[in-house]
Amino acid sequence: MKTPMQELIEQMWEIAKYGDSYEVAPCIEAAEAMLEKEKETICNAFSDARHGAVESRWTAEEYFEETFNTEER
Repeated sequence: MKTPMQELIEQMWEIAKYGDSYEVAPCIEAAEAMLEKEKETICNAFSDARHGAVESRWTAEEYFEETFNTEER
């Protein structure tokens, strides 16, 4: 199973094969640079849940909204 970020990177490499890869390469590099942060975020969420740091009254979506700034720009 791949994370959403890994899937996105894979899709961008596919697009780059059929177009101007020099235009897409900076986006791919930026996404690849975020993989470690994504891993850290997933591990932290798992740890929070495992150690009871997440209030049991929260749903998964409420935890997400509380943890991450998801306001539309």
